[in-house]
Amino acid sequence: MIKNNIKFKSVIAVSTLAIFSSCSNTKFLKEGQMLYTGAEVKVEGDSISKKQKKALKAELEDELTPKPNSSFLGLRPKLYAYNIAKEPKKDKGFNYWLKYKFGEKPVLLGDVDKEFNKDIIVNYSENKGYFNAQAKYDTISKNKKARVIYTLNPKSQYLISQVKFQEDSTLINKEIQNLKDKSLLKVGNPFDLGVIKAERERIDNGLKEKGFYYFSPDNLIIQADSTVAKNHKVELNVKLKDQTPDLAKEQFSIDNVIVFPNYNIRDVKEGKYQIPMDKDSLSKYAYGDIYVIDSEHKFKPKIFDRALYFKKGDIYNRADHNLTLNRLISLGVFKFVKNDFIVSDSLNHKFDAYYSLTPRQIQSLRLETLGRTNSANYGGGEVNLNWTHRNFFRGAEQFKASVYGAFDVQMGGAKDANNIIRVGAKTQLSIPRIVAPFRFNSSSAFVPRTNIALGYEYQSRTELYTLHNFNASFGYVWKENVRKEHDLKVIDITMVAPQTITDKYREQIDGNPEKGIPPNPTLGRVVEKQLIFGPTYTYTYTNTTSPQTNTFYYRGMLDLAGNITGLVTGANAKKGDQKDVFGVPFSQYAKMEHDFRFYHKFNEKTSFASRIIAGLAYPYGNSEFVPYSRQFFVGGSNSIRAFRARTLGPGSYDPRTQNASFYFDQAGDVKLEMNAEYRANIVKFLNVAAFVDAGNIWLINDEINAQGQITRPGGKFSKDFLNELAVGAGVGLRLDFSILILRLDLAMPLRVPYYEKGDRWVLDRIKFGDSSWRKDNLILNIAIGYPF
Repeated sequence: MIKNNIKFKSVIAVSTLAIFSSCSNTKFLKEGQMLYTGAEVKVEGDSISKKQKKALKAELEDELTPKPNSSFLGLRPKLYAYNIAKEPKKDKGFNYWLKYKFGEKPVLLGDVDKEFNKDIIVNYSENKGYFNAQAKYDTISKNKKARVIYTLNPKSQYLISQVKFQEDSTLINKEIQNLKDKSLLKVGNPFDLGVIKAERERIDNGLKEKGFYYFSPDNLIIQADSTVAKNHKVELNVKLKDQTPDLAKEQFSIDNVIVFPNYNIRDVKEGKYQIPMDKDSLSKYAYGDIYVIDSEHKFKPKIFDRALYFKKGDIYNRADHNLTLNRLISLGVFKFVKNDFIVSDSLNHKFDAYYSLTPRQIQSLRLETLGRTNSANYGGGEVNLNWTHRNFFRGAEQFKASVYGAFDVQMGGAKDANNIIRVGAKTQLSIPRIVAPFRFNSSSAFVPRTNIALGYEYQSRTELYTLHNFNASFGYVWKENVRKEHDLKVIDITMVAPQTITDKYREQIDGNPEKGIPPNPTLGRVVEKQLIFGPTYTYTYTNTTSPQTNTFYYRGMLDLAGNITGLVTGANAKKGDQKDVFGVPFSQYAKMEHDFRFYHKFNEKTSFASRIIAGLAYPYGNSEFVPYSRQFFVGGSNSIRAFRARTLGPGSYDPRTQNASFYFDQAGDVKLEMNAEYRANIVKFLNVAAFVDAGNIWLINDEINAQGQITRPGGKFSKDFLNELAVGAGVGLRLDFSILILRLDLAMPLRVPYYEKGDRWVLDRIKFGDSSWRKDNLILNIAIGYPF
């Protein structure tokens, strides 16, 4: 509570300091002190181009130390906070946080070692091939502030004229010669020490793939000779150092592979765990080509045979080394994986591979509780009890079972939305291999899995209806690499059966002429018996885990329900020939969805994020409509935030015209959504954002009631769909408390698709000073994590 209190106060402090930090920080300086405001590097001379000067200047300025106090819009609020905060008596509390956590100690001119920085400039320039670089510096001061100007004259940059790979008759030299065709050192390129270091790493990686386990990049030397060439040229000679150890020159192969699946540090201290193992005692632990030291038989040896890529007699290579470690970790049953290679036959250059595996807690029981609100005026909570067994059949199979209960209560709004109660249970068995009648080989670092899931949920919408929802699936998940993942459910079955439908809800479905309520078959489809079965496939590609300026995320989904059954039975719902399975009409449709995201990082504190989602669900054969549970929805905290969850669309349909005494979720068969967000970090835990959202949903076919009326006019997809896009914008706060990110987004509509044509943009009707306008148009979304 104290920690959160400090963080709340800090939000106020940041705002206050932004106002008052314009006051001069120099008044806090002592006599003779000068505030250091930064440095600049000027690159002079006609020997290099403007482009080279610009690049060299940016690189050199980044190398200079120390960095001046941080600034924001020309102000230094962190320095001001340090100056005004009193010296705390204890290393805690708000005053301590303000001075030493948020605040920054002043960086003075006296802290700058100008000679040291001048040497850095010269050395860095020489490393980039400017061998005759010269530098000087000058200090400019005014009003107790000082900056340093460094001037560099780099002369001409030396270029590579020749690259030699020194040859001899050794095996390691032969492998180095095989690697030279892909050298990073190119004739005509500038001399660059960074590239030379990268070339040593490249050769080292190549040799590691050929069995030279003990080799190191430090065993290579790349000699540069600028005396044998003219006109600023340099020759490079790549060779092994004379003092390279003999062990580093030897190619090693695998002798024995030994696994300790129950390793723990106590066994090491008590002397129970020994490396190397006595060769005479290994035979009783043999399983094929490997040895599994598991006297308690907690694990089936075959799981290690699948995960280990090293076999007896294999030449060592780093790819299989890393692949094996990653696959052991991805089994999900081991907390730590340790690997050792011990020379077993120095004459024939062989070593034993030891894998010491520390198991995770095999079983765990976790109770989760959470509270939530959403933009549709609901508040509620959820309780989950989860049991996990990570070695269910001794083959690293993960079995998960959970029971849960949830409720959502209406907390306001124009109509009675009724309360929602959900109670359910679900189980999943995840097997670390592909269980199939065909052979599936994967060389990925991630173990492929077969997943079997069963679930049941009871849902009650008070005063309206209660439903039973059963689901089951069987499928596979596999990753090609860290970027590409496939999720194929060979069969995904959902059965929805109503238990009770109240007269109040039935009246809305069938209509009541006396009360002026027209029939609404859309509501009937929510509670009708549904049987959905078929395969689904999801493909995900992402490079967002890489530290790049531009990153991407793509998720594509394909859902094919009832296709083969519909084809075999000749079902045709439009002609009245609808087929049943176990007395329930089965659904037949094709659905796809594409989610593409792009992220651009401007610097360490600011970034841009965008997303486009496009989806289509098309019913045919045995279905005239896509099942309600498989349709698309928009609005809410992770969608178009200016509109409440599931209240937008379809098309230009106006939900305010519905006669129901409650809101019902708006669903559609076509979805288009676009989002853009600018994100900035203010202090460590406080982030702000400005965003724009646009999109809508539409129907493939109009829904007609018994009187021949269209129940949701304007909802059908047409060529005019762009004119039916909703647009909203807003600002947000993101509080990063390490264990979670609390997000508060305040949004308002800019374009409302159900207004009359030509009157849908509402920019001229924004009235922040009008309380009734704010109540109707400002939507506060409270959520956990980022929206995308």
